[in-house]
Order: sequence, then C-alpha cells, then structure tokens
Amino acid sequence: MPPQPRAASARCSGTLPALIALEDAVIAAHATLVRTATLLCLTLSGIALASSDFIARDHVADGTFTQGIEGPATGPDGALYVVNIGKDGTIGRVDERGNAKLFVTLPEGSIGNGIRFGSDGSLLVADYPRHNILRVDPTTRAVSVFAHLPDAHQPNDIALAPNGTLYASDPDWAKPDNGQLWRIDRDGSVHLLERAMGTTNGIEVSPDGRHLYVNESAQRNVWAYDIDDAGALSNKRLLIRFDDHGMDGMRSDVDGNLYIARYGAGVVAVVSPSGTLLREVPLKGRKPTNVAFGGADGRQVFVTLQDRGAVETFQADRPGREYGLQHTGNR
Repeated sequence: MPPQPRAASARCSGTLPALIALEDAVIAAHATLVRTATLLCLTLSGIALASSDFIARDHVADGTFTQGIEGPATGPDGALYVVNIGKDGTIGRVDERGNAKLFVTLPEGSIGNGIRFGSDGSLLVADYPRHNILRVDPTTRAVSVFAHLPDAHQPNDIALAPNGTLYASDPDWAKPDNGQLWRIDRDGSVHLLERAMGTTNGIEVSPDGRHLYVNESAQRNVWAYDIDDAGALSNKRLLIRFDDHGMDGMRSDVDGNLYIARYGAGVVAVVSPSGTLLREVPLKGRKPTNVAFGGADGRQVFVTLQDRGAVETFQADRPGREYGLQHTGNR
C-alpha cells in the first residue's frame, strides 16, 4: 500500500487517524506540483487514451469499510475479500453484486493489510501490528500464524509468486528511508532481502515468476528485480518514477502490465513491463489503496478507496495474472 496511514511503523503509536495523518504528511513532503503539466503531456501524446473498458463505477458503498480499507483479493469462490469492514481487525467478503458482509474477526491486536490467496484456497494476510503473516482457513475461518517477521517495521503488502513464495514490503513511515523487503518461503521461514529502501509499499510478481516489482510511496519509484530459482533477487533497476503523489498496492495482468494505485492522484496507473505509462484510469475517490483482479473472466478490477471506505470497479482489456493462474490450476 502506498500512503498507508494505518500501516505505521511498530515504533509509532497513536490512533488510526493519527497514523493516516503521518503517512499523508510523508507523501506531501515529497510531492511536487507538476501534476497539471504531466496530465497535459499525457493527453497531448495520446498515452492516456479513453476506453469504454476503463470506466470506474461504484461496487461497494461509501463507509462500508474503515479508513484502513486494503487487501483486496479474489478468492477461489469468486468473492472479493477486503480488510477492515466496519471496524479494524476484520476481513469482509464481497459478492459479485457488491454486497459486503463480515467474514472473520482477527485475533485481538491484529489488523490486516495486504491479502493473497494460497494454492490451497487459504487467505494469507499481512498483520502489521503483530509483524505476522496470518493464514485464514477458508472453510473453518480459523486464524493461525504462518510466518513471523521479528525485525520488521510492519509487513504491509504481500505478493505471491507462482511457486508459492511470498514477498512482503515493510515501510517505516516514521523514517521514509528505512524501508525493507522480505521473502517468506513456503515453509514459513523469513529472509530479509534489502534494507535502507524508501517507503516500500506496493509489491507484485510477474506472471512468469521471474521478476519482482516494488514501489516506494514517498519517493514515487517503482523498482524491478530479477528472481532466481532460489527466490533471491538481483539486477535492481528503476522501472518508472512518478512526479507527484504517492503509490499504494499493485497487481499485474497476464501480460505483465502493472496496475498501480496512485494514492492522492485518484487514478490507477497502468504501466508496461518496460516501464511505459500506458494509461491512467480516473476514479471517483482520491486515495486508492490497492487493486485486485476478479470477475467472471478475470478482467474486472477492484479498487479500495481510503477516503471513501468503499470499493470501485472497472473492466480491463485482459485478465489479471493471479486470476489466470488460479483458474488453470498452475498454482
């Protein structure tokens, strides 16, 4: 998640509104005032072309979720799962019509952020206050600890590679240049991959599992890495950098294009694997926190909005990479 006020460092204390204010201040301190010129250039160059496929509409009503709304992930049952419905420390289930109901309440002191689904259908949830990756059984709804990250500031967002390896972003909102990056293996063992990054937030793996993408909210960078057979990273390079606003969660479609929640900009940016900005999808809300693919054909994109406590949706022109993997039995 980009500007995630809720996912503050373990060393930070205070209420959720205070944490949100801290993250917003971090983003604002690094922002520049060139968005108007940038949008004009995109329009003139024809990059941000309008398409009937990319028109956002409401899916879940305002105020259904708290300002900690995050997570979105589509389960094997076709439903969308989103954290913090009604109050923090919960997970909601949203059906295809946008009806949201409480799915599970997490243990006392736990609050979810990013969600991904394992190959067995279980929910893997980043629990930032307790520095855990939780596992939620989809049938019994029992909650257990899959992995513990003792030296993390907070596990924020998570990405699941096709081979079952998890990667987690770990921002320190009190110290913007103190972000970390983790790998969690299939046995639950944890490995710190990198220190001294920016405010690491959105994270995603390419469809072939050979590349990892990590964004830094305050610094507005998106980094690309190569992944070897052991899950180690190499060849770090800058994929794209934005001139304004922050970034939050990311997802990839089947062709490797990244859909990036641009917190404060009110858009989802679509970026090619080579770092070209393909389009920006305007939203009703200004503070998108994350995105997920789903729907009958995998082309429906769901966007969580912090300022609305709601979910918006639009149709993409191709399905998401996790949707495809899930429904072809490759996971």
